Amino acid sequence: MKFKRVLLKLSGEALAGHSGFGLSPLEIDRICNEIKDVIDIGVEVGIVVGGGNIFRGISDVAKEMSRTVADDMGMLATVINGLALKDSLRRKGINAHVMSATRIDKVCDLFSSEIAKNYLASKEPVVFVGGTGNPYFTTDTAAALRALEIDADVLLKATKVDGVYD
Repeated sequence: MKFKRVLLKLSGEALAGHSGFGLSPLEIDRICNEIKDVIDIGVEVGIVVGGGNIFRGISDVAKEMSRTVADDMGMLATVINGLALKDSLRRKGINAHVMSATRIDKVCDLFSSEIAKNYLASKEPVVFVGGTGNPYFTTDTAAALRALEIDADVLLKATKVDGVYD
């Protein structure tokens, strides 16, 4: 294998399917089948998921809001998406974990690079949610951070937003 550990940046919109909003169980299932195929060949998979299918902090809906409040709402949307991915992966027999940049003890663990790396080494995928935990930063930024923190061999960006890469 070329890559032992990957970080997949997945847009929230990907979970909505053709509607572009909300959650599509069929699309989530399709995505998780592909993730399972990668795990089954021995690749360790971390996922940073966006929240744009539920709420985007820089959208027209949020333009009258405080940017901090709007970004906090966007970070919470990523938690919903992460839980949906975890549930779908678990139904496929994969022991997935959700780790958040902010404390939400009832639904997921607080991010720890060491714990995440241990899960990944055990072939248990980790879905990273809550962005960076700070307003004014995109989930693409969170993906770059998490990729470095988990010692990923590559960051794969599956979104509609262009980026600049090195």
